[in-house]
Amino acid sequence: MSILIKNGLVVDGTGEKAYKADVLIEDDRIKQIGEIENVEGAEVIDAEGLVVAPGFIDTHSHSDLDVLIKPEVLPKVMQGVTTEFLGQDGISMAPLPKKYISPWRKNLAGLDGVSDEIDWEYETTDNYLKMIEDVEPGLNECYLVPHGNIRMEAMGLDNRLPTEEEMQKMRDITEREMQAGAWGLSTGLIYMPCAYGETEEIIEMCKVVAEHDGAFVTHQRSEADTILESMEEVIEIGRKSGVKVHISHFKVCGKKNWPKIDKVEELLEEAQKEGIPTSFDQYPYVAGSTMLGVILPPWVHDGGTDKVLERLKDPELRKKMIHDIENGIPGWDNFIEFAGFDGIFITSVNKEHNKDVVGLSLTELGEKWGKDPYNATFDLLLDEENAVGMVDFYGTEEHVIRFMKRPEMNACTDGLLSPGKPHPRLFGSFPRILGKYVREEKAFTLEEAIKKMTKKPATTFGIKDRGELKEGYFADITVFNPDTIIDKGTYQDPVQYPEGIEHVIINGKLTIKNGEHTGNRSGRVLRMNKQ
Repeated sequence: MSILIKNGLVVDGTGEKAYKADVLIEDDRIKQIGEIENVEGAEVIDAEGLVVAPGFIDTHSHSDLDVLIKPEVLPKVMQGVTTEFLGQDGISMAPLPKKYISPWRKNLAGLDGVSDEIDWEYETTDNYLKMIEDVEPGLNECYLVPHGNIRMEAMGLDNRLPTEEEMQKMRDITEREMQAGAWGLSTGLIYMPCAYGETEEIIEMCKVVAEHDGAFVTHQRSEADTILESMEEVIEIGRKSGVKVHISHFKVCGKKNWPKIDKVEELLEEAQKEGIPTSFDQYPYVAGSTMLGVILPPWVHDGGTDKVLERLKDPELRKKMIHDIENGIPGWDNFIEFAGFDGIFITSVNKEHNKDVVGLSLTELGEKWGKDPYNATFDLLLDEENAVGMVDFYGTEEHVIRFMKRPEMNACTDGLLSPGKPHPRLFGSFPRILGKYVREEKAFTLEEAIKKMTKKPATTFGIKDRGELKEGYFADITVFNPDTIIDKGTYQDPVQYPEGIEHVIINGKLTIKNGEHTGNRSGRVLRMNKQ
């Protein structure tokens, strides 16, 4: 099968200046770029006035469960994403020993959702990836093996240090999952059980990852009060293990911490000078999103979700939670302290009788239920078994642009595929960068932006033959209108596809044609050691 894209403005992903050219696709590869006469039998796409770019690569995604249920992954392909990374934040689908299925599903619910539609007894990353292959995903899927899953398989969900035997088991599990095709190790050092791990534990696993030339991808231990110490820990892990370091959804949270930005940038530069490969991804919004349970002090999570629910039932422990939130705990990112009850909004619940609180701030939740915001929030978490999503406002547009322009940056969505009102980044991150920050604010050039969406992430993670428009590369291509492209979703009404994405081709097949989904699902599971 051949597709001929005519008359487009080619932005090839390298950062070099755009140029007019035609692009010929044969089967799943780019056959030719240049001035091409009509090819017999080829489907012709007239791209006059449009940009022809490599397909966008989303390095931080939470489609882990959703891809098995809705394999088209429309929120991503409709914004031009052709490859995404699963397994983020140290808690994901695999590995998953059978005895931990029940508590782990509850732990996952706030990030990846809930479902009884799949068989949860897959156990390993290899089997999980085969399940994705079997449903024929709509885009290319890469997987990072999560620290929390490894820790759970090796030593359970308790808050303690591993024995040497358990540490060796973590190394062995990491090796097994890297051989299965994982692109690296992820961790989320504010999430349980990842937060129970100390630096040396992560270094030991990262030594295994480094042997495979994989990446260490981290939601670092603090993005707020102790961000400098947190950054130093991340760099130390890279230094002592030899692993490539990639920091997730890079930001500095809370007004009182904004003066630390200069030093944060200095640490990035010092790491590079030292020879530690360091990069980060970022979504283009001033609000973040995660599970509401992160507002609880770390000790509340000890032992998993069932223990959380027991503690939320105890009035005396609730008083201790409130005390710790109001007074802080050293090294803990206190979301209520830096975002406030007014700056945290509920995005998703599972139970029908709670649907009317979606979209409310925690202050408004308290007012609606006639309680103080602490106990209203605790009651909601208890009733929903901790499966509640949230949006929190943390920064400024100035800081978003400042980090976006840095050479270490590549774009991502960090899209949480939760019901209700998810963060609008799920539907609009890539078009927002191209419409708001390139066309409207001229923060950087179109060529620079496309590189941050394509070749930069492909190079960071070592994805071969993708991320660039080049003869012989896989035909993952996004065609968009530079004059109209923009995100449409808002925090109040986020479930809206963007404007301006005209055509998306994945492995040589049209997935989006004239802005509409074709029904094609031509994505593949990309395994690092089997490219």
